[in-house]
Amino acid sequence: MSQAESLFHAIPLAPPDPILGVTDAFNADTNPKKVNLGVGVYQDGQGRIPVLRSVREAEKRWFETENSKAYLPIDGLPAYRTGVQNLLFGTDHAVVKGGQVVTAQVLGGTGGLRMGADFLKRFAPASSEVFLSSPTWENHRAVFEAAGFKVNEYAYYDPETRGLAFGKMVASLRAMPKSSIVLLHACCHNPTGVDLDAGQWQELTGIFREQNLIPFLDLAYQGFAEGLDADAFAVRAFADAGIPMVISSSFSKSFSLYRERVGAVTLVTANADEAKRATSQLKRVIRSSYSNPSSHGAQVVALILTDAELRKAWELELGEMRERILRMRTLFVEKLAAKQAARDFSFVRKQRGMFSYSGLELPRVQRLRTEFGIYVVDSGRMCVAAMNEGNLDYITDSIAKVL
Repeated sequence: MSQAESLFHAIPLAPPDPILGVTDAFNADTNPKKVNLGVGVYQDGQGRIPVLRSVREAEKRWFETENSKAYLPIDGLPAYRTGVQNLLFGTDHAVVKGGQVVTAQVLGGTGGLRMGADFLKRFAPASSEVFLSSPTWENHRAVFEAAGFKVNEYAYYDPETRGLAFGKMVASLRAMPKSSIVLLHACCHNPTGVDLDAGQWQELTGIFREQNLIPFLDLAYQGFAEGLDADAFAVRAFADAGIPMVISSSFSKSFSLYRERVGAVTLVTANADEAKRATSQLKRVIRSSYSNPSSHGAQVVALILTDAELRKAWELELGEMRERILRMRTLFVEKLAAKQAARDFSFVRKQRGMFSYSGLELPRVQRLRTEFGIYVVDSGRMCVAAMNEGNLDYITDSIAKVL
């Protein structure tokens, strides 16, 4: 078949993913000291993506007892769905007791975003548009545009203070049209590493009610800031305020189950009747996409969440991950100060989670790559979880030199 006859001859080459492109360049680099600070995965002190001890034990138990390869239900494993709701709302929240919560097991956090977006495209007001924080992850825009939404931005980050531009954020929210869908990072998820505090979340619930806005909370890092309950504050604040919402959550990071794609989409409705009808329609959305989810990761998570011994072991490991990231933030700041770097990086201590907007400008980011094999994305965002005692001196030496 000639090129002119081919169905595919006119397809243009897609631009490379900004994060995966950095990883490709890192993999091709021959510098023995190279460090990839672009990829968004947790690494332990030896630079490995760990398999948690609790996960190993749960997998062993599951493999010994598994007796069927039948499909899971469209909305996933019941014990898993219950476990998700307990982590999000606690075990006795009124919205759970009242049957107002709908949860479906989906393919990772991205699957939660996409199923939630497809659901809203069908049932939110036709005029609804989506608003994302500035900045956010590029795939957030891609997901909502693929679902058919017009995507806009709202103010979030102040590059001068390296903190939250809360006043501008509030002004953006108040200027949005009614029924706008607003994606919010519940904790640790904004690429800047900057979060809202409890008082600010409480203020937002009032604004969302007054402006009739639709909250879509993305919670992919529960347990990485302060702890499981504290990190669910935003979700529970909106639930306490009686505001219907959509939540995408994921266990990729907290269980180090990246390749298993273990996520959930949760809807909080006004009453049990709404929940029943929403469940039926959410299942239709899933059925027309991938039909039903995979079993392995959800079985592992469900086993850990329902077994007291495994749950205790998992929470201990999650705490170890959280504390290691905090330690890397502190050491990063201390080492740069000791090297008399020509810039104050103390703001990195105040950020939370795996990421930090370092404030490094593109020319310096490019020098880090070409001269030192330190790979940071163009925005200057770094993955603090990729730092360890073995590479931190080299990282900070390199940054000090490009400054």
